[in-house]
Amino acid sequence: MNRPYVYCLTLPLALTAAGAFAAQPISVVQVDQPAPLVQLAQATVQVIAPTAPPPPRVEVIPPPPSPTTTVWEAGYWSWNGSDWTWVTGHYVERPSPQAVWEPGHWMKQANGWRWIDGRWNVAGG
Repeated sequence: MNRPYVYCLTLPLALTAAGAFAAQPISVVQVDQPAPLVQLAQATVQVIAPTAPPPPRVEVIPPPPSPTTTVWEAGYWSWNGSDWTWVTGHYVERPSPQAVWEPGHWMKQANGWRWIDGRWNVAGG
Protein backbone atom coordinates (compact mmCIF):
# COMPACT_ATOMS: atom_id res chain seq x y z
CA MET A 1 0.00 0.00 0.00
CA ASN A 2 1.42 3.37 -1.02
CA ARG A 3 1.05 6.05 1.57
CA PRO A 4 0.84 9.61 0.24
CA TYR A 5 3.31 12.14 1.60
CA VAL A 6 2.10 15.65 2.31
CA TYR A 7 4.44 18.63 2.34
CA CYS A 8 3.36 22.09 3.45
CA LEU A 9 5.61 24.88 2.30
CA THR A 10 5.65 28.33 3.86
CA LEU A 11 7.53 31.43 2.91
CA PRO A 12 9.83 32.98 5.48
CA LEU A 13 8.31 35.82 7.37
CA ALA A 14 7.31 38.50 4.89
CA LEU A 15 7.11 42.19 5.63
CA THR A 16 3.59 43.49 5.21
CA ALA A 17 2.73 47.02 4.12
CA ALA A 18 2.15 47.98 7.77
CA GLY A 19 5.64 46.82 8.71
CA ALA A 20 4.54 43.70 10.62
CA PHE A 21 5.85 40.21 9.91
CA ALA A 22 3.47 37.40 8.93
CA ALA A 23 3.97 33.79 7.75
CA GLN A 24 2.42 33.22 4.34
CA PRO A 25 1.52 29.65 3.30
CA ILE A 26 2.25 28.89 -0.35
CA SER A 27 0.52 25.59 -0.95
CA VAL A 28 0.02 22.01 0.14
CA VAL A 29 1.46 19.40 -2.20
CA GLN A 30 0.55 15.72 -2.08
CA VAL A 31 2.83 13.19 -3.74
CA ASP A 32 2.68 9.40 -3.89
CA GLN A 33 6.39 8.83 -3.19
CA PRO A 34 8.86 10.42 -0.80
CA ALA A 35 11.47 12.77 -2.23
CA PRO A 36 14.58 10.91 -3.43
CA LEU A 37 17.65 10.98 -1.24
CA VAL A 38 20.56 12.89 -2.68
CA GLN A 39 24.08 11.78 -1.84
CA LEU A 40 26.51 14.67 -1.87
CA ALA A 41 30.08 14.23 -3.01
CA GLN A 42 32.69 14.79 -0.33
CA ALA A 43 34.91 17.76 -1.01
CA THR A 44 38.56 17.59 -0.05
CA VAL A 45 40.01 20.77 1.38
CA GLN A 46 43.78 21.11 1.50
CA VAL A 47 44.97 22.95 4.59
CA ILE A 48 48.44 24.53 4.39
CA ALA A 49 49.90 26.27 7.45
CA PRO A 50 52.88 28.63 7.16
CA THR A 51 54.55 27.35 10.36
CA ALA A 52 54.94 24.02 12.11
CA PRO A 53 52.21 23.16 14.63
CA PRO A 54 52.99 23.52 18.33
CA PRO A 55 53.92 20.35 20.23
CA PRO A 56 50.90 18.10 20.93
CA ARG A 57 49.13 18.64 24.23
CA VAL A 58 49.13 15.89 26.82
CA GLU A 59 45.61 14.47 27.07
CA VAL A 60 44.18 12.32 29.84
CA ILE A 61 42.33 9.58 28.00
CA PRO A 62 39.11 8.61 29.80
CA PRO A 63 37.90 5.00 29.90
CA PRO A 64 36.23 4.02 26.61
CA PRO A 65 32.43 3.93 26.45
CA SER A 66 32.79 0.56 24.68
CA PRO A 67 36.25 -1.06 24.58
CA THR A 68 35.36 -3.26 21.61
CA THR A 69 33.58 -0.77 19.33
CA THR A 70 35.30 2.56 20.00
CA VAL A 71 38.80 3.91 19.39
CA TRP A 72 40.46 7.00 20.86
CA GLU A 73 41.15 9.67 18.23
CA ALA A 74 43.93 11.78 19.75
CA GLY A 75 43.70 15.56 19.80
CA TYR A 76 45.64 17.61 17.28
CA TRP A 77 46.46 21.16 16.27
CA SER A 78 44.29 22.67 13.53
CA TRP A 79 45.21 25.71 11.42
CA ASN A 80 42.25 28.12 11.08
CA GLY A 81 43.89 30.41 8.53
CA SER A 82 45.47 32.77 11.04
CA ASP A 83 46.29 30.80 14.19
CA TRP A 84 46.63 27.31 15.67
CA THR A 85 43.66 25.88 17.62
CA TRP A 86 43.60 22.66 19.60
CA VAL A 87 41.01 19.99 18.66
CA THR A 88 40.40 17.82 21.72
CA GLY A 89 40.67 14.05 21.39
CA HIS A 90 37.55 11.90 21.57
CA TYR A 91 36.25 8.38 21.05
CA VAL A 92 34.93 7.35 17.63
CA GLU A 93 32.93 4.30 16.59
CA ARG A 94 34.85 1.67 14.68
CA PRO A 95 33.25 1.08 11.24
CA SER A 96 34.10 -2.64 11.53
CA PRO A 97 35.81 -4.87 14.12
CA GLN A 98 39.01 -5.08 12.01
CA ALA A 99 39.27 -1.33 11.36
CA VAL A 100 42.42 0.44 12.56
CA TRP A 101 42.51 4.24 12.93
CA GLU A 102 45.43 5.94 11.17
CA PRO A 103 45.60 9.40 12.77
CA GLY A 104 45.85 12.63 10.82
CA HIS A 105 49.18 14.44 10.87
CA TRP A 106 51.04 17.51 9.60
CA MET A 107 53.57 16.97 6.79
CA LYS A 108 56.34 19.47 5.94
CA GLN A 109 56.42 20.54 2.30
CA ALA A 110 58.00 23.36 0.28
CA ASN A 111 55.18 25.90 0.84
CA GLY A 112 54.45 25.14 4.50
CA TRP A 113 52.84 22.36 6.52
CA ARG A 114 50.02 20.31 4.95
CA TRP A 115 47.38 18.48 6.99
CA ILE A 116 46.87 14.81 6.07
CA ASP A 117 43.44 13.60 7.24
CA GLY A 118 43.18 10.55 9.47
CA ARG A 119 41.44 7.51 8.00
CA TRP A 120 40.20 4.05 8.78
CA ASN A 121 42.25 1.15 7.47
CA VAL A 122 40.24 -2.05 7.23
CA ALA A 123 42.32 -5.24 7.00
CA GLY A 124 41.68 -7.04 3.75
CA GLY A 125 39.81 -4.07 2.29
